[in-house]
Amino acid sequence: MTSLPQFFKEEIPQEGNEIKLDEDAGRHIVQVLRMGVGEKLQLTDGKGKAATVTIIKTEKKNCSVVINDIVFHQPKKAALHLGIAFTKNTSRNEWLLEKATELGVGSIIPIVAARTIKEKIRYDRWRNILVSALLQSQQYYLPKLHEATQLKDIIQLYNKVPQKLVAHCIDGYEKLTISKMLNPGLETLVLIGPEGDFTVEEVTLCAEQHIVGISLGTQRLRTETAAMAVCAYFNMVNL
Repeated sequence: MTSLPQFFKEEIPQEGNEIKLDEDAGRHIVQVLRMGVGEKLQLTDGKGKAATVTIIKTEKKNCSVVINDIVFHQPKKAALHLGIAFTKNTSRNEWLLEKATELGVGSIIPIVAARTIKEKIRYDRWRNILVSALLQSQQYYLPKLHEATQLKDIIQLYNKVPQKLVAHCIDGYEKLTISKMLNPGLETLVLIGPEGDFTVEEVTLCAEQHIVGISLGTQRLRTETAAMAVCAYFNMVNL
């Protein structure tokens, strides 16, 4: 991990190029961190690139840098795709986005299910939360944030993922604990339902598409707690 202050830049040019950072980054560098000409920081594009840069010019709200060198960080072999039906509680949803990013989730897919309450997402705000969490945790891959998507379409979109699991609490449907069903080293899709759980029809659809039912324990978890349990356990088995 880098010890340099890290900032997000959507497109990073080649080494030797000079660029002006956006106003928010420039203000933070100059007014909060009080960095000046000659000091170094790091940029990431959220797609694996990490560029070490040197400040060449500062103004009250602006900062220009020159690209010194660029390193590409390989993505994790085992990516976690988290499909989740968000709740109507904005603060809980945003907390989930932040923590899932810190735990290195590969993509986040808001599920539109039969009992989904929140179908519309504030895409720009949510993406900004992901960027902030990426920088705070000093990572190099920004999770892909999908628009709200129907469950059947998510299943089709990720049909080639080798490991697919659905967490639910419906009695009468076979499900094993996540510790028995989550194998390390595999790209994985995990589906987590809304408050009130998936319907029987939705769990049946998942089963028909070879998505394995799992349990996260004997307690009944809130949606965002279930998501965090999955992310944390996925990280642990893929260390």
